[in-house]
Amino acid sequence: MAAKTESKVTFDHDEIRRWAEERNAKPAYVKGTGGGSDIGMIRLDFPGYSGEQSLEHIDWKEWFEKFDQNDLALVYQETTAGGQKSNFNKIVSRETAEASEKAAHSGRVGEKAQAKKG
Repeated sequence: MAAKTESKVTFDHDEIRRWAEERNAKPAYVKGTGGGSDIGMIRLDFPGYSGEQSLEHIDWKEWFEKFDQNDLALVYQETTAGGQKSNFNKIVSRETAEASEKAAHSGRVGEKAQAKKG
């Protein structure tokens, strides 16, 4: 039976930076998505993946400014189902992240209620 992976959600700058740096990921933006002084969409760039042509590295300060300005959250996993270090991450709106967490929490509460009935 495969190990269960757990996604986490954070807005915490230190937690995001720790997670990314443990995986050698660099803060970046997607070339061509901004305009004027707006850098556009932000991403985490992992070495050896396809971002080389489309991503431009920036410093953490600029990355987190954009992250906070757009009210974003990072959904990520520490490990894969096989127990290896996971690079899975997704940048989403905080509103989306909070709604997903509420739905997951209410599902767990519902599961507990069902177990008590059973």
